[in-house]
Amino acid sequence: MKIAVTYDNGNIFQHFGRTETFKVYEVEDGKVVSSQVIGSGGVGHGALAGVLAEQKVDVLICGGIGGGAQAALEEAGVELCAGAAGDADQAVMAYLRGELVSSGANCDHHHHEEGHSCGGHEEGHSCQESCGGGCGGGCGSRPAITGRNVGKTCRTHYRGTFNDGTQFDSSYDRGEPLEFICGVGQMIRGFDAAVANMEVGQVMDVHLMPEDAYGMPDPNAIFTIEIAQLPGSENLEAGQQAYLSNEYGQPFPVKVVAKDEATITFDANHEMAGKELNFRIELVEVK
Repeated sequence: MKIAVTYDNGNIFQHFGRTETFKVYEVEDGKVVSSQVIGSGGVGHGALAGVLAEQKVDVLICGGIGGGAQAALEEAGVELCAGAAGDADQAVMAYLRGELVSSGANCDHHHHEEGHSCGGHEEGHSCQESCGGGCGGGCGSRPAITGRNVGKTCRTHYRGTFNDGTQFDSSYDRGEPLEFICGVGQMIRGFDAAVANMEVGQVMDVHLMPEDAYGMPDPNAIFTIEIAQLPGSENLEAGQQAYLSNEYGQPFPVKVVAKDEATITFDANHEMAGKELNFRIELVEVK
């Protein structure tokens, strides 16, 4: 049995027709025995069903999908489980446990459904995150990244700074290069595109606008919940970071932006959304 997930940086990409990569899981006896990330070929809604059929995929897990694409998948013999969000691996596990239920064609989805539960608080971020489901830059509609290193495992050192020179991240400080597969969505797009044509030993400075980094803030990712309906939220304060769980039990990070006696407001936009970023990238190794 094969299960495919619309894939972006570990998460379920939310627009089926724009997905650039799928993660395909080989399942035996109800357990995942292997997985691989494949490109979609940059084709549209209808042809994507053919891509999955060629891979002999039995089930597709995705976020938003329209009725036409749903019909194409049905014709191709691919079972659909739509309306999923969050971590791709966890969604597959939930499906195998019988806990993931399709919401059908739902292109007018919202990023976060009601029924959250509050998780632990955690800070920090990494440049090894992409736009996830809330891509303000419309990244899925752009051409695929090309270059000599695409599809290869690259190891890079980097230093990231804001326009005022403030450093927000550095692999040099951690003493370990960052390893990723170039061009498959594991990195923010501008970083990926820069590394795609670099040579080993080369150092490059790049300036990224928000659409090539974490996108623009999405107003739909700011939502208010009654404190009484969210156990644990009474202990949160404005400015804190936390993790909530969606209806499938999959965690996503949020920041508390407002709180009163009855309600609490969260912002699920990435903390770097809307920001211009600068990177000095050193390509250490290509495998």
